[in-house]
Amino acid sequence: MIIDIITIFPKMFSPVIGESIIRRAQNKGLVKINIHNLRDYTNDPHKKVDAPSYGSGGMVFKPEPIFNSVESILGYKINPLGGNKKSTKKLKNKFDRIILFTPQGTTLKQKVIKKYLTYERLVLIAPRYEGVDERVRKYLVDDEISIGDYVLSGGELAAMVFIDCLVRLIPGVVSDKESIKNESFENSCLDFSHYTRPAVFRGIKVPLVLLSGNHKEIAQWRKRESLEITKKKRPDLLIENNNIA
Repeated sequence: MIIDIITIFPKMFSPVIGESIIRRAQNKGLVKINIHNLRDYTNDPHKKVDAPSYGSGGMVFKPEPIFNSVESILGYKINPLGGNKKSTKKLKNKFDRIILFTPQGTTLKQKVIKKYLTYERLVLIAPRYEGVDERVRKYLVDDEISIGDYVLSGGELAAMVFIDCLVRLIPGVVSDKESIKNESFENSCLDFSHYTRPAVFRGIKVPLVLLSGNHKEIAQWRKRESLEITKKKRPDLLIENNNIA
């Protein structure tokens, strides 16, 4: 998989993509991450990529540098006047997806992130200020993603969250496949409680079933624990997925 990031703050990404699981995934050749400075794609002599919103308002990313950057990355032109972007672009390549991070987008959830595993190339647009020109939204991007109902200074952090969620799901990135299957939000539930050594800490004991060595009983305990935690902390997950018990 190839992930291209379009941003005006490329240095923000280095600490994240250069460490831990994401770094290992790149070293294994399972994902390639490219960072593109949007200012490299503007025709403005001062490298400006934004302008005031018509009708008064804040600064908005102009369409020209964003279209230029995406077309340069994907290697073909997108003609909005030849129909909308979805009809024009998909005749060229159905294996890429262009994503804009915005408060108006679909909330990022585990079931949402999984669908992006089927694409060979993802282009992530991280806007700033008041967002992007509406023509970018209508004629260029495929999907709009939000990571929650709050406002960030820009889309960079949202893009980092998206990348971290996605990369760890790529086959071969995480060696323990079972740990992925049993995580929070899988099977509509939160994760079960975890314990480690020592078996007794300041008088507090680890549940005896976890020390029993009986894998069937441990699996049953974990399932009950997961359900109880979800009922207590996130009952909306059970209602949303019709998994009320």
